[in-house]
Amino acid sequence: MVAIPSYKLPSGAAMPAFGLGTWRMGENRGRRAEEVAALRLGLDLGVTLIDTAEMYGEGAAEEILAEAIAGARDRVFIVSKVYPHNAGKRAAIEACERSLKRLRTDRIDVYLLHWPGSAPVAETLEAFEQLRRDGKIRDHGVSNLDTSDMEEWRAAPGGERVATNQILYNLSRRGPEHELIPWCRRHKIPVMAYSPVDQGRILKNAALKRVADRLGATPAQVALAWLLGRDGIVVIPKAVKPDHVREDVAALDLKLGAGDLAELDKAFPPPKGASRLEML
Repeated sequence: MVAIPSYKLPSGAAMPAFGLGTWRMGENRGRRAEEVAALRLGLDLGVTLIDTAEMYGEGAAEEILAEAIAGARDRVFIVSKVYPHNAGKRAAIEACERSLKRLRTDRIDVYLLHWPGSAPVAETLEAFEQLRRDGKIRDHGVSNLDTSDMEEWRAAPGGERVATNQILYNLSRRGPEHELIPWCRRHKIPVMAYSPVDQGRILKNAALKRVADRLGATPAQVALAWLLGRDGIVVIPKAVKPDHVREDVAALDLKLGAGDLAELDKAFPPPKGASRLEML
């Protein structure tokens, strides 16, 4: 079992700084048993945060998560997300009810707006606050919002309770470091980094491989450790193969030195200016 640091949320709950993702789970019925087993292995290894969404497999990922955590709900920190087209007040409440039913639970720990849509921010927040008061969610937050969106969200009634912003952030996608991540740090809002190895695209990078070889680690572990070493970042890799789950969890014990970080900065330079927030 690994020790995982955490961040305190507005409700007082502690959100782990490392978890498992479920994007693309539930899209192939033939892989259901393998996907359930991967999540159960993560729990056995001490990982408690699992991130999902109503979009993933059109609800099937939430059902897989429910199967994986059967009998262990109180050990698990569930993050799920609502589609933007379901973010109106009544629609968001109904969408959350459907997610709760698929997850076979009475509460979601953090409920997020998946990306900005046409529903008014105040209306979405009114729904989120109602769900919080009713005990159906503990905290609420957002995903894929840039700095101006975050300012609008936080200024609306209930928006000061924003628990997190989940964004695309990894070694090769460092744009948020220029403005968005510093803004979130100033307001003590943890950032959840999805696609932390950029869907595998960065793993063949020569510098990343050199650092990994020097540390006796894998490129994926170095990429995860780089994120884990940054203040206010929550990392949620997705893995299905047992070896990959174990590999990802082992990254929690990997520490990068100043030389390693300098080499990675040279290979993956930090941003020099503002850029549009990327999404996958």
